[in-house]
Amino acid sequence: MGKTKSAKCIINPYDTGTLNLKQWETAKDKVIGIDRQRFQIGTLSEKTVHAVVKNYYEPDEDHQEIPIEGKCADIYSADEKIIEIQTRSFSRLKEKLNVFLPLYDVTVILPLPDRKRIIWIDPETGEESECGTYRSALAPWPAFKEIYSIRNYLTDPNLHIRILLMNMTEYRLLSGRSKDRKRFGAERYDRIPEELTGEIILNEPKDYMLFLPELPDTFTSAELAVEARIPKQYLSYVTGLLRLLGIIKRLSDKQGRAWLYKTVE
Repeated sequence: MGKTKSAKCIINPYDTGTLNLKQWETAKDKVIGIDRQRFQIGTLSEKTVHAVVKNYYEPDEDHQEIPIEGKCADIYSADEKIIEIQTRSFSRLKEKLNVFLPLYDVTVILPLPDRKRIIWIDPETGEESECGTYRSALAPWPAFKEIYSIRNYLTDPNLHIRILLMNMTEYRLLSGRSKDRKRFGAERYDRIPEELTGEIILNEPKDYMLFLPELPDTFTSAELAVEARIPKQYLSYVTGLLRLLGIIKRLSDKQGRAWLYKTVE
């Protein structure tokens, strides 16, 4: 197999060639308002990231929240294509995909934080406290956990997936059971999108080769995790999805107790 992009290039920065930054700012202004300092979180009927992303991909409200075949599509564009924005729990999409895919071209958008900062809110006083500056998030690896839940639909030519990456501020409630109230039950309240940093377009199985760094002829999953910087909690989803898509295959040989893998030509 020839060389692919190294993981360092994948993680940051992302290719921004497909982005419309002016339209992104317009969508933010529409949902959040130009005076961002006066914006009050929790005032929207839908979470802020979802609302901004929906208006980014389709500014015309006449094409938003459209009933189709007994289901409600987030966007039904003028060219009769459906866009669904799913911030988490892709498994909830299965009923819609069963109905939409035989009839329509469907793009599923997954917004993910590229970098983020945390602001904690005291639910009793409303006081806010910022948790440092922007810090690196886990993008794009959480996408594999979500995509894996709809793995049986990935070979359908009508299905397309886009991972939309952005910097954001995440508001969390000091409602946990730990001493500092930041753990064991602390709730995420809302996320406010800021700069748009990239978009990963996945239209067919070979597009997932983007995520593979340069690898030796054979490798273990642990070696893949190191080379591609995959967090442990997402490794099984990454290897499982890449195997399912025919990007890598598991060999009958082992290295110690670990299975060996090989990329597929």
